[in-house]
Amino acid sequence: MSTSSSSSNNGDSDAGGSGGVFEAPSPSRPRRGANDVWPEPFLESLAVQVAVNASSSSGLLAAAPALANVFRVCTTWQAVSRSDHLWQLLSRQVWARTHLMHDTWRDEFIYRHRTARNFRTRTHTYFTLQFDPSDVDEPDSLSCRCLTLSDLYLAAGFADGTVRLFLLNNRLHVRTLRPPLRDRFGRFSRAVSGIVISDSRLTFATMDGDIHVAEIDGVGHTRTAYAGDIVNDGALVDFTGCGRWWVGLFAGVPGRAFHIWDCNSEETTFVGGSLTDPEAVMGWHTLTELTTSLGRLRISGNETAVACTRWRIMVIDLRNQGVIIGEDEEQRRGLIVTGFDANEEAYVRMDSRGNASVRRVNTLQTVCEFRVSGAAQRRVMGCVNRLNALMCAGGIMRVWEVERGEYLYSVRERVGEVDAIVADDRHVAVASSSSTAQSIIHLWDFGAL
Repeated sequence: MSTSSSSSNNGDSDAGGSGGVFEAPSPSRPRRGANDVWPEPFLESLAVQVAVNASSSSGLLAAAPALANVFRVCTTWQAVSRSDHLWQLLSRQVWARTHLMHDTWRDEFIYRHRTARNFRTRTHTYFTLQFDPSDVDEPDSLSCRCLTLSDLYLAAGFADGTVRLFLLNNRLHVRTLRPPLRDRFGRFSRAVSGIVISDSRLTFATMDGDIHVAEIDGVGHTRTAYAGDIVNDGALVDFTGCGRWWVGLFAGVPGRAFHIWDCNSEETTFVGGSLTDPEAVMGWHTLTELTTSLGRLRISGNETAVACTRWRIMVIDLRNQGVIIGEDEEQRRGLIVTGFDANEEAYVRMDSRGNASVRRVNTLQTVCEFRVSGAAQRRVMGCVNRLNALMCAGGIMRVWEVERGEYLYSVRERVGEVDAIVADDRHVAVASSSSTAQSIIHLWDFGAL
């Protein structure tokens, strides 16, 4: 394992340390007696509204300084800052955090603020993850096809249907999952299309349409929750999910692009859609040969899915079973599918000349634009978290912020030809090709140090 770290400073104050934005008011500061009679629930609501307004107008990192101004008004207002209920509300409203990962919600909020600052200032630690490759017997078995992050784990899906699970806190390979044996319909029919990690369960799908479920704690074997029908559905080119739904994007049979399953009952609830109809022929080629990515599928918000192909982006409502919320077409230049990704509120799309834009999922309104140089000549692979878009081209990963499209920096470590990339608010993971045909898995940790 190799490690390194890098950092830079943009002059902003620390979000939670000594002398930072949560510092108590000065005893010499004038106090107004009228403030002492304001009820605590009102002050909590006021603090939340101030933080939300600041993050909406000036970016998420502006929430903490705005709160500091509220808490400095007087001792009564400063006392509200000790309410853990307030920090729980702030963590949910500003950072979309509903699960406590630290001792208190105040600690949670401060940690998320610091981690977001680390992303902006290029403060991180870097590792390469190790696993034993001796348990494979096919050349394609060590080629990583997709990556998924959760708060605790990184899961990597490989071309032979294997999923390798890594613990993020120590970066150790802790488990290998394999699908039950089944006849193949081509060299890559067992390749992993997508992985979903929820609570204690890991779900992954393969290109032949099978969906497999395993308990992360290692109890029991991997079981097949759904047996795909590749002849009637085509190839499953991408797969994702959320708390209630699994969603698959298929290519090969017209009129059957989207499949939706209830992940509790494991029953199919919807089949339809024409998004991948132009890629129907190429869909069959993905089972037997390496091709360009035909489509990407992402969850945005709780129950909305966003899918991208070369010519079109489609937003669908999962609650209303595939109802189309919006469509975004690029018929002139076409889109780079591997440059597409989505977060909770927006998606990033890129045309064939490297012109990228961030657009809101619910309205398709453009938030900002930026340009990825060299996209027309080199393969681009990208992803997005709440605050940043990361684009890899020519072995270099560059970072933009997605609120105004400002270019921030290029990551120091070079990664080679990228096969898969994923990011959340703390980690970035990249799988890249090597001369030995074994994918190298790179991990950057921007967590508050």
